[in-house]
Amino acid sequence: MNWIRRIGLLLLIALVIIQFFQPEKPEVITENPNDIHEVLTIKPEVSQILKTACYDCHSNETNYPWYANVAPISWLVIHDVEEGRHELNFSEWATYSDKKKHHKLEEAMEEVEEGEMPLEVYTITHGDASLSETQIAELVSWVKSEMSKIVVD
Repeated sequence: MNWIRRIGLLLLIALVIIQFFQPEKPEVITENPNDIHEVLTIKPEVSQILKTACYDCHSNETNYPWYANVAPISWLVIHDVEEGRHELNFSEWATYSDKKKHHKLEEAMEEVEEGEMPLEVYTITHGDASLSETQIAELVSWVKSEMSKIVVD
């Protein structure tokens, strides 16, 4: 039994030590003139879906939960935000070419339809980000409508 306490103590010490090795969080910016909401007219229902299910990882307006400050969970959160912003950043929408906009909308639609987005690990802690069939249909309909407006060479 003594060795179990030692292992527990070592794990606790390791957990404390890794708290000093936190990566820098991607910056939160609330003034985003290139945001998709600034350049497109988006129905309130679709806007709510985007803000609730997508914006924490796919915009500069990330709302970091308390556990984003606790390693090793923080490492996963920061990685997901960095990767999400790299793949699609709604805060930078106006800077995308028409071809890129069309492609990103198409990818987003496929990911949502296939249940790949939002990530399951995200919806576990953000239950309101789980999309209903109605929300998926609403989002897909909006994406198709926006894609039809984009002229791609």
